Amino acid sequence: MEFVFIAPFFFMMLVGIVAAGSLFFTHNALVDATRRGARYASMQAAANPAGTIRTTNGCDTTGPSLTAITNYAIYGNAAGTGTNVSGLTPNNICVEYSNFGVQTGTVTVSVRNFNFNFVIPGISRVITMPPYRTTVSGESAGASPQVCP
Repeated sequence: MEFVFIAPFFFMMLVGIVAAGSLFFTHNALVDATRRGARYASMQAAANPAGTIRTTNGCDTTGPSLTAITNYAIYGNAAGTGTNVSGLTPNNICVEYSNFGVQTGTVTVSVRNFNFNFVIPGISRVITMPPYRTTVSGESAGASPQVCP
């Protein structure tokens, strides 16, 4: 008789722990995506001179390798192949440059408007995750400033 009263609470608690673990995994995947994308972006040589990058909603729409940066953040490679474990889409990734160049300025990669489906039997809720962002300084990317003899 005791089992009949305790079992539903026990199993609900187990399911809740699994759902919370999934939420924590997604949080870590989003943090890692911004770090991967920012590190990759900092290594790309700037294709556009400073001041010519256009933005929409604070995200750059032109610039060095935006598609490759987005793919690297989502898939871990510039080609965009492989498994997307976090469920990110290119619309969730935002890249922002600030006076970016060879060993100057910064690049910021952020994840915005990501919705997580938190599901426990009897309770289903969509949670909009907070924005995640990583900012990294520009690096040489194998290029060097032009030196006059």
